[in-house]
Amino acid sequence: MKKINFLFASLLLFANIYSQSPTDPRLKGLDTFALKVLKDWHAAGVTIAVVEKNKVIYTGGFGYRDMDKKLPVTENTQFAIGSCSKAFTASILGMLVNDGKADLDKPVKNYLPELKFQNEYTNDHATLRDMMCHRTGLPRHDVSWYASWATRNELLERIQYMEPTAELRAKWQYNNFMFLAQGVVIEKLTGKSWEENMKEKILKPLGMDNTNLSTTDMEKSTDHSLAFVTKDSSVKSIPYRNIDAMGPAGSVNSCAKDMAKWLITWINNGKYKGKEIIPSSYRNEAMTIQMAIGGGAPAAENPDVHITGYGFGWMISSYRGHYRVEHGGGIDGFITTTGFFPSDSIGIFVSSNQGGVSSSIRNFIADRMLKLSYRNWNKYLLDANKKAADAAKSVIKNDSTGHVFNTKPTHDLKDYAGTYKSPGYGSIDITLKDGGLISKFNSIDIRLDHYHYDQFNAIILDPSLEDQGPIRFSFHTDVSGKISKLTAPFEAGVKDIEFEKETKAMDLNKSDLKKYEGEYEMEIAPGQFAKFYVKGEKLYAFIEGQPEYELVPVEKNIFDLKILKGYSVKFEENEKGEISSCSFVQPNGTFKAKKK
Repeated sequence: MKKINFLFASLLLFANIYSQSPTDPRLKGLDTFALKVLKDWHAAGVTIAVVEKNKVIYTGGFGYRDMDKKLPVTENTQFAIGSCSKAFTASILGMLVNDGKADLDKPVKNYLPELKFQNEYTNDHATLRDMMCHRTGLPRHDVSWYASWATRNELLERIQYMEPTAELRAKWQYNNFMFLAQGVVIEKLTGKSWEENMKEKILKPLGMDNTNLSTTDMEKSTDHSLAFVTKDSSVKSIPYRNIDAMGPAGSVNSCAKDMAKWLITWINNGKYKGKEIIPSSYRNEAMTIQMAIGGGAPAAENPDVHITGYGFGWMISSYRGHYRVEHGGGIDGFITTTGFFPSDSIGIFVSSNQGGVSSSIRNFIADRMLKLSYRNWNKYLLDANKKAADAAKSVIKNDSTGHVFNTKPTHDLKDYAGTYKSPGYGSIDITLKDGGLISKFNSIDIRLDHYHYDQFNAIILDPSLEDQGPIRFSFHTDVSGKISKLTAPFEAGVKDIEFEKETKAMDLNKSDLKKYEGEYEMEIAPGQFAKFYVKGEKLYAFIEGQPEYELVPVEKNIFDLKILKGYSVKFEENEKGEISSCSFVQPNGTFKAKKK
């Protein structure tokens, strides 16, 4: 009897997973294909929506949203759609343009003076249109925001410190910060948060009731998928990555049933059930190439896709002769593709936890719906993925190139410990533990392995980033020989990002500082004095003809000049323990002064 009950339960579970097979004859075999793709990619589950004109052809899922509990994916299962969120944010700006509250071609500083670039020309001329189609000259700089605790406004402030790699409008370069900034523009123009605008202008009118804008809300949903990674053919769940601060660029979480409504709106000239949601004039611009992406000729590795460009939150290309508007989205544990064929009135949404799963299934559906000849997309993408993985491994394997063996760090390991700060990238905390160096950058745990001299390989320990190769941290000393900064190649095409070591001040009170007060005559220039005095709870130095310097106590009798890196004052004691002289340590030498 127990055996029969177990068999009956298994059949019910089997039915739950497979019951969402499509009924449209054009999608015959989708269930078989999807399950094979999940198996080949060692993936957990996938959710799918297919629409045509104003009708839903299919919404459903395959595999599991929770593998341990064997909970199946359904049409209502929420997945994080990542950068597919960008089309939502850009659409709200399109609505504001339609209402006369914004102009895509006026300098963005008119709406958001807080947004600043390194390049003054970009500051004066960058427009919303430039930001919406990734042509501001800024590369990604994603390490600055990824896994960071910084707020939306703090991330916005970091942009001014980011080095560009092209002039304004010279080159297409994907940049999440520019969509974050669009979200802040929306907040400025409406007086409401990006989240409130999303709900009022898009989610509520479309009835996307099972869509939210934060992983915090996603976890509260009764039907949500866990995030997964696959390592050595083993699938394991990982924690969600909260990206609320970068929300306008990628924090939407949705399901197949809701995303079908979003696609129907785009296919039907911005209307849903006869009501205009997205202005038709904006819709036409958004799905038109605003900036070319590379060359237009078919690539050797994918001849079916060519003439690629970017609109507003959408990538535009020709897919096997059909006009395709599409965008991908990837955030820890989830890979999504959302797109439609405007000339064919077909829309496709696929979200899974593996890139090849989403792309393979999307292309399978597109070929069926467009009545195109068969392509073995699963094999093609598996082969491409293996080729890329092998190439990545060969790079890591050849990490010994330029490696000088049998060297040692120039300092004790404890001297490398401390907090290092960058105005554009936040802080890196390094500590000594169990005889080795470990680090915390944003919320990512890192182990530092000595490479050679003052260079260390940063090994990422985050389970969602384990496939990343080592990142080389280089430490630098100041004129006094102290470790003063580290640099890291966090963004290709720009100078290594610099992180200044933060000076940790000693806790001295006013009475402690009093003994340093007085006038000290410079040995190099008799008759010239340096005056030291206490104001409040701080020690200051003044030399005629120079500004007043605040001094920061860092060691016994040693103070750093707060506003001058590499400059310090060292006080000397006589045999009675009284301060008798001091030395100014600076890049051009050390200068002694005797207390008067």
